[in-house]
Amino acid sequence: MRPSNRDRILDAAVRVIQREGVTAVTFDSVAAEAELTRGGIMYHFPSREDLLAAIHQHLADRWEASLLADAGRPLDDLTADERLSAYIRVSTRSATRAELQLMLEAATHPEWAAPWSGVLERWAPVPADAGTDAASMARLVTRLAADGLWMFEALAYRDLPEAQRRAVAEHLVRAVAG
Repeated sequence: MRPSNRDRILDAAVRVIQREGVTAVTFDSVAAEAELTRGGIMYHFPSREDLLAAIHQHLADRWEASLLADAGRPLDDLTADERLSAYIRVSTRSATRAELQLMLEAATHPEWAAPWSGVLERWAPVPADAGTDAASMARLVTRLAADGLWMFEALAYRDLPEAQRRAVAEHLVRAVAG
């Protein structure tokens, strides 16, 4: 199936961000990347803010689809540990600078943060009892370690070797299983 122009635009915008940063996202830069006209971009996204909000939703949806695929079952059929294990596996293999930049931008725009927060709350919530319950503390520490690996990969000048990244992810998954 051919991707829609809307998805094509959003994917092009993500490539611009990956290459040049969020500030480089303009109607002209995205139109050039998507091989569409500026008017074609504006048909779907009347303002730059609409485009940026859609990019956040697009990536959060893609991230959640990856989590569901990794888990192999619907979200409602998973235990908290199974959701966290999927979160660890996916987040330790999908770091991009574009995602990191967008998440940093979202910190100052609640409407942009909402899609990311929704995914995090469904898949890797911070346990309220982590200070008093050992199992909850273990889940929190493994989640923070997975987030740290994701951040390392997004910021590092080179990626970890695939086998090493997988080994770290599986070590964290085993820690969740306890």
